[in-house]
Amino acid sequence: MTAERPDADRTPDGRYLVVDGRRWRASDPGIPDRLRAELVAELMAARRAVRSEGDAARHRVQDAKVALGERGEPWWEEPTPAGRAARIAAAFRALLRHRPDGTVCPSEVARIVGGDRWRSLSGVVRDLAWDLDDTGVLGVLQKGQPVPRGARGPIRVGRGARFEE
Repeated sequence: MTAERPDADRTPDGRYLVVDGRRWRASDPGIPDRLRAELVAELMAARRAVRSEGDAARHRVQDAKVALGERGEPWWEEPTPAGRAARIAAAFRALLRHRPDGTVCPSEVARIVGGDRWRSLSGVVRDLAWDLDDTGVLGVLQKGQPVPRGARGPIRVGRGARFEE
């Protein structure tokens, strides 16, 4: 539901929105505004896709909501390694769907998941990008070309051969 409605009231702790008497988890406030806007745009596009394509597009809504922190492990608690990995993977997929011809910098995903502590997640995000590269879901690139695991220097992440639209 959420994606931050202006007509919603927040609970005193800021973790939930109340709309028409129903409580919905709020988005993670630590996500930078530019990245939040991209994730919300992808969420809205995914919701439109569900209307036209049905259940075949629900995974897109799930990815966007997990990336925003509205589903999955609560953003205000210390995540488990599995919960953090799920949110990182969802953020990669949601951003890549929003940027159909583009790539994602791992630091953008670290900022979505880690907020102010994003630098401490850089290694985790890069490692997961290579894990997803191994499965064919993502592709790790330098200067537009695939690179092997552990490549040094700046990398970008794009869609792999098995990326699910």
